[in-house]
Amino acid sequence: METRVAIIGIIVENTDSVDQLNDLLHEYGEYIIGRMGLPYAKKNVNVISVCLDAPLDIINRLSGKLGMIEGISAKAVFSKI
Repeated sequence: METRVAIIGIIVENTDSVDQLNDLLHEYGEYIIGRMGLPYAKKNVNVISVCLDAPLDIINRLSGKLGMIEGISAKAVFSKI
């Protein structure tokens, strides 16, 4: 199956949702190339980027599930190749 390289940008505004977030990322772990998280204390948020190599439907599914978690925003950006 054809895969795409993508980044999902995640903003965590509610730290009570972090366990759900991590469980979901673990579930899709086979597709994750790497991740980076940065706490931003000034605005009381955490910014996470997750790099993936996965089929398009998997990336969209993960991004959608992340966005449904309360206090979390997520958006995917895809490579053209």
